[in-house]
Amino acid sequence: MPNQVTRRIYDFLKEVPPFTYVDDKEALMRVAGKAEVVYLPIGTVVFSPDERPPERFYVVKEGAIELLNVVGEAEQLVERCGEGDVFGIRPLLAEDNYRLLARAAEESLLYAINTKGFRELLGDYPGLTQYLATSMASANRSAATPPKVPVVTAPLVLGMSELQAVHRNREPVICPGTFRIVAAAKLMTEHNVGSIVVTDRSQHPVGIITDRDLRQKIATGIKSNQELVGAIMGKPVVCIGENVTAADAQIEMMKRGINHLVQTEDGTDQSPVTGVISKHDLLVLQGNNPAVLIREIGRAKSALYLRDLRGRGEQLLASYLEKEVSIAFITSVMKELNDEVIRKCIKLGLARMQADGRGNPPALFDWLALGSQGRGEQLLRTDQDNALIFEDVPEARYNTVKDYFLQLANYVTEYLQVVGFDYCPADMMASNPKWCLPVSKWKEQFSHWMAETTAENVLNTSIFFDFRGVWGDGSLPDKLTAHIFSELTGPSRRFLGSLAQAAIDNPSPLTFFRNFMVERSGEHKDQFDLKSRAMRPLTDAARVLMLEARQGGVNNTFRRFEALAKLEPQNASLYQDAAEAYEVLIRLRATIGLRRNDSGRFLKPEELGKIQRLLLRNSFTPVKDIQTLLGMRFQLNFLR
Repeated sequence: MPNQVTRRIYDFLKEVPPFTYVDDKEALMRVAGKAEVVYLPIGTVVFSPDERPPERFYVVKEGAIELLNVVGEAEQLVERCGEGDVFGIRPLLAEDNYRLLARAAEESLLYAINTKGFRELLGDYPGLTQYLATSMASANRSAATPPKVPVVTAPLVLGMSELQAVHRNREPVICPGTFRIVAAAKLMTEHNVGSIVVTDRSQHPVGIITDRDLRQKIATGIKSNQELVGAIMGKPVVCIGENVTAADAQIEMMKRGINHLVQTEDGTDQSPVTGVISKHDLLVLQGNNPAVLIREIGRAKSALYLRDLRGRGEQLLASYLEKEVSIAFITSVMKELNDEVIRKCIKLGLARMQADGRGNPPALFDWLALGSQGRGEQLLRTDQDNALIFEDVPEARYNTVKDYFLQLANYVTEYLQVVGFDYCPADMMASNPKWCLPVSKWKEQFSHWMAETTAENVLNTSIFFDFRGVWGDGSLPDKLTAHIFSELTGPSRRFLGSLAQAAIDNPSPLTFFRNFMVERSGEHKDQFDLKSRAMRPLTDAARVLMLEARQGGVNNTFRRFEALAKLEPQNASLYQDAAEAYEVLIRLRATIGLRRNDSGRFLKPEELGKIQRLLLRNSFTPVKDIQTLLGMRFQLNFLR
């Protein structure tokens, strides 16, 4: 019979994730039986950064534990763990030291869970392995508040791990069992790898030697480097198939308590070696997980590091594109990454204003993303389009307030430029006094553009009317939206007609002979302008049709078409085709841009594969059909 302490621990754990996944009472009772009760007076340190983890992790029974990031002498609160929270779970994930300081914020009672006893359950309870895969992908619980990423929740973290296949970057390094240890070590050094697989004559794996083996068994003098590799190799080898996902590899390593897996043709040790997966490989892969990237962006201390992180975002983008992940999902993830970069640059800018002695913002404000980022469609690092709106202030304070926000905007756009978002050639940025305005002046500006429909004003509306608040009070952008719709009365048909005309001004993307309409002169002669010829007519059409329908709150182009399909069932098929075409165009532009390391806007038709050419050509039909609909609805002149 279990003692009363074990029973109390069991009764508590069975209600706490991840123990809730263990539906076998006896199994969970065994875990409870190996647990220890730990009492901590307030201020007691549970563990410190760089400390080697023991074979235990912790569950808070009573009280509160603070997890803190320590930089120099400064401490930053990362998370406050209360009753039922699990922390210090890194011993289950990898042989790595603690990264945070854990300290009792109150008089606390903890249950210390034996890692080994808990690991024994992994093979029998998938829920446990999913929980731990999520924890590994997140690389530790790291924020008191979850990141504002609707699509990047814990299940998605696991989903991305499952989605990402582990591809080997190099051929595995192998040696026969007749090799001496010194020869195997030299081979590892020559190839700059942390392991070598020992094989038989058929190249089937029989053992593995790692850097750790060399440190623990050779450097300590336990074994001579002149002995055969069999003297120190680990065996039997744990094998896994070639098409393994990151989540599969993570779970297998955790179940076995190992840091390397050997890939073979059929996933067993009875077929030739094809690769090796290490803990390091998985950490590199997890670094491109969206939740991990967003966390790291939030922790970044410099714009240069943000640049590296945004580069990793493009590696993630490339992976998504390769796997044909839906564009709707891709744009959601990349929008959140970009938004987090912008928010971090604003924080850096505000800190710099403090250092300058300028203090806190003198009024409420919002940072506005415009254009493709405003629509949540900016997958690559193109040039900046942004603006700043602040609340109306008394005339006596106006110049001082505007000067503050202009200086802040200068800092933010400078940081964004370092990250890789180039300055806008047309200077449509918040650092331009024209685009750093209070609410009333923004309303005046919008009214002027809507009343005087010159080509320049129509162009401005195509950029600025796709605004979206990224940082700040949050209420100010709504005031602009309400103002736009209040202006869409009476003579507004003329304004909407001008927007519709802009959407059809570009001719059909195909010539009479079914060739791509390429540029005839200039820097991009003989290249096809993907943005102007194909994408812009669709973005412009979706915008004007949503304005006509008096529908706000949806900026994304294919989301707009989806909304229009519901509003106009008689045109649903057309709008759905337009949405699908736009997704094709976004995917193509991103693929080309990543391949060439540019914006992907201009392409040479001959650089496209047969399928890409077909998809691109097919997307032109909805472009033409949408232009026809606009012409009829707004009674436009079709003479070209």
